[in-house]
Amino acid sequence: MELSFSPSTSLGFPTTIPPCRASSHHQTKLPIKPPIKSSFSFSKFSTSHPVGFYSYRQSCSVPPLSNSHRRNNFIRACTQVGAAGSDPLLNKVSNLKDAFWRFLRPHTIRGTALGSFALVARALIENSNLIKWSLLFKAFSGLFALICGNGYIVGINQIYDIGIDKVNKPYLPIAAGDLSVKSAWFLVIFFAVTGLLIVGLNFGPFITSLYTLGLLLGTIYSVPPFRMKRFPVAAFLIIATVRGFLLNFGVYYATRAALGLAFEWSAPVAFITTFVTLFALVIAITKDLPDVEGDRKFQISTFATKLGVRNIAFLGSGLLLLNYIASIAASIYLPQAFRRNLMIPTHTILALSLVFQAWVLEQANYTQEAIAAFYRFIWNLFYAEYIIFPFI
Repeated sequence: MELSFSPSTSLGFPTTIPPCRASSHHQTKLPIKPPIKSSFSFSKFSTSHPVGFYSYRQSCSVPPLSNSHRRNNFIRACTQVGAAGSDPLLNKVSNLKDAFWRFLRPHTIRGTALGSFALVARALIENSNLIKWSLLFKAFSGLFALICGNGYIVGINQIYDIGIDKVNKPYLPIAAGDLSVKSAWFLVIFFAVTGLLIVGLNFGPFITSLYTLGLLLGTIYSVPPFRMKRFPVAAFLIIATVRGFLLNFGVYYATRAALGLAFEWSAPVAFITTFVTLFALVIAITKDLPDVEGDRKFQISTFATKLGVRNIAFLGSGLLLLNYIASIAASIYLPQAFRRNLMIPTHTILALSLVFQAWVLEQANYTQEAIAAFYRFIWNLFYAEYIIFPFI
């Protein structure tokens, strides 16, 4: 939680803060002013959360504080002032790093990295006799290229969604004023060029064409005059294609090529590609749940604005349950391809936890906080599938 104070704000202690002194002999009583009404911005977010960092701004009256609370606030403020004044350059670097990390949308980076590691691990497990240390650099360069592609897609979306983000996601760096549009353009151009160079120099023309297709789809999703995010079906098909098919197929193909093998589908890889493609559809549908207010204001048509939050939450949960049921059925009917003792219990537990979270959302009456928690949980399920994939 972050509190931003205007210069005239008083939370029960003087706005002009005297030097902080500590004494072991006596305690000086501090002058205390009565609390006054104050307008402040209240922003709640955390860059450590995978998803759904929610913010809102409101004017409110600060309630009276007890003497102990006043002392604690005073000491905390003195400490912060001292820290802020100690090294402005370090503070500026820290703020830029924080803005850059938020610009990358960390929950999407985690999904990309986990997916890459899982598919590479699966290819290596299937061909352990071909593992060479010389492939390590190529693997990490490929991962960096994927992160660059991810950064380009989420970055270009933020550049063209500033007005919407000021309503839906005011914690994002451009909308919050922590990153200029000029700097954002520099970053997305850097990501696109760097990613294309890495892939083109290391992975051949076919993978380069797939990578370019991913960047193109990410561009037309956000950039006028195409701006395909305005159309619900086109929007979730683009997301499902990029995050579902292109990522899984491309990484597995590139890994086998690096091992000197021709591409061929295996049952587990076909399973994860199908599973994640459907999962990406669910993410594409549910990602708009917290954004209904801004989407309606800017006339962005989504399934959430058309069908309502409750219906979309039930639709997304139902599609994921079908995914889990199909996973259990696959392990039963193809015992030679999957480990039943892992597939059945893990997917049963994940399905039951999904049902429970949907019930929690219903009980909370679909508040913004509950919707954000539900969307974070969807992403956690996404991560979980990639974590167990190499071992199924």
